[in-house]
Parts: sequence; structure tokens; C-alpha cells
Amino acid sequence: MSDQSILPGYTYGQQPLTSPISIEELAVLKQTVLFTQEDERLLRLAGDVVADQTEAILDVWYGFVGSHPHLLRYFGQQGQPDVHYLAAVRKRFGQWIIDTCIRPYDQTWLAYQQEIALRHHSIKKNQTDDASAEPIIHLRYILAFIVPLTLTMKDFLAAKGHDANTVAGMHTAWFKAVTLTAVLWSHPYVYREAF
Repeated sequence: MSDQSILPGYTYGQQPLTSPISIEELAVLKQTVLFTQEDERLLRLAGDVVADQTEAILDVWYGFVGSHPHLLRYFGQQGQPDVHYLAAVRKRFGQWIIDTCIRPYDQTWLAYQQEIALRHHSIKKNQTDDASAEPIIHLRYILAFIVPLTLTMKDFLAAKGHDANTVAGMHTAWFKAVTLTAVLWSHPYVYREAF
């Protein structure tokens, strides 16, 4: 995967990011999505499995977005995608795949999830890449995108010859992780008391 230090807008651990969600609140969220230490182990394995497949994964995901105008609109204006913005986001999206698998879910990880959340919301949308695109990604699509991000991953997880149970375990761990991040990304969209 790309060296994170050269990814424009990739700020993981590079600035004093903070999260409104505490480690204790994260622990309760992890319990709620049934996320365990075994899921952590399986995600690390998944990270090894998909490390050299991220471009192919992104091809599938970008193909999905590109074939649905209601999704592509978030990467441009008036039906015209901003190709610079698409390319910049793609690099960070690829790094997010690996980070989701291999990073410890600690305070730094939580803070970067908040940064990603803000970049989907009107608070920071388009700012990182000086993009000309829709000013917010509606929450309904962030949540709905859990399904394609999960279902399309299974074949990639199976690509290295692991047994069916291991592949199923990696896939389940990925589903839990994607759900967890989507929940965290919803934070700017709701009142703190409602989160």
C-alpha cells in the first residue's frame, strides 16, 4: 500500500486530532457489534490477505459508485465527477482498508475516524482536496454503504487459499469493523446527546 506520509490529506497520527468518543464508549460499541479479540486477530490476517489487492478492491468499489449517479454525485457537481478529487480520495480509501485491518483501535484510531467523519459532513467536506463537489455526503448512504463494502470483500478474502471457516471469520470481522466505523462516522450528523 502507498506510503501514508505521501498521501495528500492523510493525517493519521500527524496532527493533534481528537475524538468526542472515549475509549470506554468505544469498548461498549465494540461489545454491541460483538467485536472480540478474535476479530482483531482475523482482521490482521485479512490485512495480510488484501494488502496486495487494494487496487482491485477499489476498482470494484469505484465501479459500483460510478455506476450509480446518486452516489457519484458526491464526487462532483451537476453530474460531472471531479477526477482529481476521485483520485485523491481513492488513495486514502485504499489506506483505510489496510488501517481498518491492522491498526489498533486506540485513541489515535478513534481520532482519525472523527477526521474521516468530518470529511464526509459539510464541516470539512471538499476542504482537504479543494474539491468541487457536493458539500455533504448524506448519512443514509454512509450507512447503506456498509452492505457493498462488506459483500464485495469476501472473494478478496478468499483469494489466498485459506479454509472456508477462516475466510468466513475474516469476512465477519470485516463486517463488524465496517459497521463500527460507519457508526463512528455518523457522529457529526447527530446531536451529541443522541449519539
